[in-house]
Amino acid sequence: MSQTETLMARDGHEFSVYIAKPAGKARGAVVIVQEIFGLTPWIVRTADSYAADGYLAVAPALFDRIRRNLTLGYSPEEMQQAMGYRKQVETATAVLDIAASAAMARHTGKVAVIGFCWGGTLSWAAASEVPLGAAVCYYGGRIPELLLPKVPTCPTMLHFGEHDQGIPLSQVDALRSAYPQGLYHLYPAGHAFANDDRPDHYDAAAAALARSRTNAFLAQHIG
Repeated sequence: MSQTETLMARDGHEFSVYIAKPAGKARGAVVIVQEIFGLTPWIVRTADSYAADGYLAVAPALFDRIRRNLTLGYSPEEMQQAMGYRKQVETATAVLDIAASAAMARHTGKVAVIGFCWGGTLSWAAASEVPLGAAVCYYGGRIPELLLPKVPTCPTMLHFGEHDQGIPLSQVDALRSAYPQGLYHLYPAGHAFANDDRPDHYDAAAAALARSRTNAFLAQHIG
């Protein structure tokens, strides 16, 4: 069962959230944090998949701070547009939207944040400021660049591709040295390896392994 609702962040901004509900009593909740393309069909399916696993899944529309219902594809032209839109959303205000989403879902129990690409970086930021039970960051390239002084206050798992041209392994090593308490996993894949709507990036084996590790992590820390 799914629906779209409107939430209000602490600064008064109203934004849409996609909500996928489990069939029975929720084990807890997950906030799914988008890539730079908006609430794409893949993000919606990802939320649905976590609901199928028993979690209340909430995906905030972070681009609502720029324009409502903004969703992009993966062409080179749309990629450039997406990068431009991402730059217009401050990390601090995106975290406010994630915090409001987590607060709405907290009645189910513990809440985790799971983010991809830009969302991976934002998940790290949220985990350092928002009360959460766990955080999972998929290939968040700007974590060392912008957010290293702020470290998560909850258990955090990080997934990276060994062949990600935007996130060199030296950067991952530096992050691991600065934040050794994180759980780091490397895969023989590139960037966006979990997104099966991007066949030029998707790696089925890496995606399945990362998901199984994430599921076990959530079971341990969320329920």
